[in-house]
Amino acid sequence: MFATIESIQLLDEAEQLADLVLQSEIAEQYRRSYNILKNDKEAQELIYRFTKVKDLFEDVQRFGKYHPDYRKITKDLRDTKRELDLNETVSNFKKTENELQLLLDEISVEIGQAVSVHIKVPTGNPFFESSCGGGCGTGGGCGCKVS
Repeated sequence: MFATIESIQLLDEAEQLADLVLQSEIAEQYRRSYNILKNDKEAQELIYRFTKVKDLFEDVQRFGKYHPDYRKITKDLRDTKRELDLNETVSNFKKTENELQLLLDEISVEIGQAVSVHIKVPTGNPFFESSCGGGCGTGGGCGCKVS
């Protein structure tokens, strides 16, 4: 019974933390940039075109450079991706999305480190990955503690 009450308390605390994140300025900026992106017809057209070219590219990839349209579709993909990346609305959205992801990664690492320095927290960000990752077998050469 104790573990159940403790689990409920932990879940309540997690919900409070999630509410704090949702109320943060970073989350608000993310929502604003998402709405701007969603309502920007030019950006939506670019996303649509990129998706279409990406689908073509994936079909061509099955045959690789031997496909007759490989070079053309590969170039179209690069050009469309560049155009998409240079679009101000898209780049603003990506920037705010990355900032929110960074906050979530920092929170995950903080929680994991509070439990144990050996906890692996999947962040997808090499900045947060430890130099060891556990079980390196170098005898502490990477800076990890050898027990």
